[in-house]
Amino acid sequence: MSEEKQKNYSADSIQALEGMEHVRMRPSMYIGDVGIRGLHHLVYEVVDNSIDEAMGGHCDEIQVWINEDNSIGVRDNGRGIPVDMHKKEGVSALEVVMTKIGAGGKFDKDSYKVSGGLHGVGVSVVNALSDDLKATVYRDGKVYEQEYKKGKALYPVKEVGTTDIRGTEVTFKPDGTIFENTEYSFETLKDRMRELSFLNKGVRITITDHREKDDEGNSVSNEFYSTEGLKEFVKYIDETREPLIGEVIHMEGEKSGIPVEVAMIYNTSYAENIHAYVNNINTHEGGTHLSGFRRGLTATLKKYAETSGMLDKLKFEISGDDFREGLTAIISVKVQEPQFEGQTKTKLGNREVTAPVSQAVTEMLTNYLEEHPADAKTIVQKVILAATARHAATKAREMVQRKNVMSGSGLPGKLSDCASKDPAVCELYLVEGDSAGGTAKQGRDRHFQAIMPLRGKILNVEKAMQHKILDNEEIKNIYTALGVRIGTEEDARALNIEKLRYHKVIIMCDADVDGSHIETLILTFFFRYMPELIEKGYIYIATPPLYLVKKGKEQRYCWNDKERDTAIQEIKGAGKEGSVHVQRYKGLGEMNAEQLWSTTMNPEFRTLRQINIENAASADHTFSMLMGDDVPPRREFIEANAKYAKVDI
Repeated sequence: MSEEKQKNYSADSIQALEGMEHVRMRPSMYIGDVGIRGLHHLVYEVVDNSIDEAMGGHCDEIQVWINEDNSIGVRDNGRGIPVDMHKKEGVSALEVVMTKIGAGGKFDKDSYKVSGGLHGVGVSVVNALSDDLKATVYRDGKVYEQEYKKGKALYPVKEVGTTDIRGTEVTFKPDGTIFENTEYSFETLKDRMRELSFLNKGVRITITDHREKDDEGNSVSNEFYSTEGLKEFVKYIDETREPLIGEVIHMEGEKSGIPVEVAMIYNTSYAENIHAYVNNINTHEGGTHLSGFRRGLTATLKKYAETSGMLDKLKFEISGDDFREGLTAIISVKVQEPQFEGQTKTKLGNREVTAPVSQAVTEMLTNYLEEHPADAKTIVQKVILAATARHAATKAREMVQRKNVMSGSGLPGKLSDCASKDPAVCELYLVEGDSAGGTAKQGRDRHFQAIMPLRGKILNVEKAMQHKILDNEEIKNIYTALGVRIGTEEDARALNIEKLRYHKVIIMCDADVDGSHIETLILTFFFRYMPELIEKGYIYIATPPLYLVKKGKEQRYCWNDKERDTAIQEIKGAGKEGSVHVQRYKGLGEMNAEQLWSTTMNPEFRTLRQINIENAASADHTFSMLMGDDVPPRREFIEANAKYAKVDI
């Protein structure tokens, strides 16, 4: 870069300097990673453009489809991307949007009041990371199209016909040389489209998977349309929980020029589930809008509870956390220029957002409590119960965290620790049952692998109060073994992972129904009480083999039925299938230490499944459905997702 250019380092020079090759060289800078998450992010970028049109009131229908070759199509009925000549660039505006970073309507305040904040970057990055992309624009009664290969236009924009509709259609196929896997998950995309339809009421979003056919031979398709927005969203998340109050508390309006929408309901559970969005982006680390919500909620409820006289007999102070126990809430704000902390856009930093959200919540709650005195009384009673339980939990928490000179390191007796003290290399195996734990202890690499056997099924945390959870022996041991504590400087209930002893926590259970149940129980515990470990990618599930196929000295491990059948055919050679011995491993205890090491614990050969949260609201709904009391939705889920499930009627 010359001296001259350095001096004039402005937005214009960035556009001129950044060729799309740069995106192809470092895709993670733009889409987060090149794994499954990044692959799905491409779709969100294109859909977000259509959503921006919808937020401006120009579009009410969006169609998304997955083709048989895993290419993606997105179509809306918005205004259509402009196709006229761009004065500065000398090519069609469509080509500028598709091939230049930092080009897009969002920078023009008259075109878009709010946008997701990514759309100048968005679609051009998708183009750069696609093998092929085709853009079709229906505008002013004409059809225009342009095709691209790896981000480069193959020909100028051309007019190809006339039309009576308007909108934009984009189809693209991700580049297999950049992404580790180019197979789209219909479920992941479906969850996001459902979320977007709730966040943008009145927009009809259809998603179709042409790879899957139903019984009639039609492509599997889902349509999402919400008339009540967040109100419906809260009902959806909470459909398997028992509500504590009669209806969803909801408010929508503009405060200080910032559109704010809040919906919340109390249920009989003990968990707090708050999901916050900025311009449709889920900010799971919270930020200023969440602080505003908490402030408004605590102040209003506290004031009401004190004036009602229900707190008079309480001997200790009520904290902000008590007001949020059993609360499911969704906050959605639309900010013109969102300032996110960090590149991942998971925490909002705009200071001016706190006050409007707090104001909106105060107004909404005050009105609701005045109009529904019976519900208000129920909420305050719930808060008093939460405060009493918290008081008990503090005691239990101290038990979890207490260490003294007499107990040495304070580590649980069942834990067989590893020699290394470097958390980055250390692994903790949570093993089902003492016998498998014993085998794992013999087979492990003592340098970096620690083993902790769990006795039977741990507590279902979805249905228990916090102090009961912290009283549970197995859970106490997990806290102590990991070295984590409850309470940070900012939040008394947050998880403190400063002294986390392992960066890999591996759940190892039998490959049967009970094993799967224990895995789900442990995952529920991590999701509800240690989500930070999942977000950082520290939680894994081991995959022990299902079969050992053996003939003479030749043997092979298999992880599914297909591998087993192939192995039988290959090993039998010219002989009969009966000459091949097939062993089905029902549990880890059937393997000796050597077998367990070579198949499931040796880093060179093992397969670990990393747990991550694609969509927090959807995960919340799934866990409450699987672990709650309501049977029918759980049954539907099992029938839809288990290959061999035969559910007795």
